[in-house]
Amino acid sequence: MTFRKIVVDITSPDKPVLSASLTPSFDYTRSTGPVLGAFFTGLRDRRIVGTRDSRGTVHVPPVEFDPHTRAPLTQTAEVGSGDGVGGVVVAWTWVPDPTDVNPLDTPFAWALVRFDGADTAMLLALAADGPEAVSTGMRVRVRWSAERRGDVHDIACVVPEGYDDDNIAATDAPPTDGEPAAVEPGAAEPVSGVVTPIGLAVTHTAAPAESEFLRAIVQGRVLGRRRSNGPEVYVPPRDYCPSDGVAMGEYIEVADTGTVTTFGIVNVPFAGQQITPPYVTAYILLDGSDVPIQHLVLGCEASEVRMGMRVRAVWAPEADRPASMKAITHFEPTGDPDADPATYAKHL
Repeated sequence: MTFRKIVVDITSPDKPVLSASLTPSFDYTRSTGPVLGAFFTGLRDRRIVGTRDSRGTVHVPPVEFDPHTRAPLTQTAEVGSGDGVGGVVVAWTWVPDPTDVNPLDTPFAWALVRFDGADTAMLLALAADGPEAVSTGMRVRVRWSAERRGDVHDIACVVPEGYDDDNIAATDAPPTDGEPAAVEPGAAEPVSGVVTPIGLAVTHTAAPAESEFLRAIVQGRVLGRRRSNGPEVYVPPRDYCPSDGVAMGEYIEVADTGTVTTFGIVNVPFAGQQITPPYVTAYILLDGSDVPIQHLVLGCEASEVRMGMRVRAVWAPEADRPASMKAITHFEPTGDPDADPATYAKHL
């Protein structure tokens, strides 16, 4: 057996590294089908609907296939409706410091609740005066949302039986006058699709080389870095070579012009899209670099973009230039003759 030893000498950066808060998110849209559609339609109408499997087990939330026979489940089972829907806490955990993505803005418990008539439990927010007021086996009842649209948020939370509703501080807390909550227009139709926002809040800390790259790009310069063990220049620069783990060498400023190597045309619209299709996203080999970067190619018809096309960076105004690749808004054709295929063949 052969072993290869790689020694990496980590030195402190001369300048502080950069960091930024990032919140990547998108709306996941899916059709419900008949089983989940019945469940979400029931929630909109203040009803809890599950499914019954071949052994008589009632699943809430419903499952689409029998866990024993794997056959599709078609038999629904309603376990309660209106303000009287109740159940038992199977397990719980206390949340002392809610965030802006939590359903309640005051401390609460996440609880697994088994509704009366159901054999499985559902995860719901439990509003209570404190962790001492929550216990496994306690009785709770549903608190419906003020406006219902056919998703899990139609249940604002559950509360202990006998709990004073005026104490609930839900973000979308329903009215407390006993009147049924409002239903979205067009709610007479069964729910056939749901939109689930998905997001993540993180703090990204840039490595020293990435920090140098970001500082340069704010100045309108593109910075790369040469390998210690070879002539290749990486853009964006790396701290250590991905092929041998050795610390990278000198920084190299490369041109903001380059060659389209490969590309794709985006024809399908999607939620949050900022550019009207069709448009092109391409890998661009900058002059002086040996690693293509991905960016937009605009300034011409999408059908005109081709491999070998020469393009130039279009920079955001200096006063509005962020420390990110958005400092370059896009690339556009230079009008120069196409590059020789041999110059970018190994980058396809």
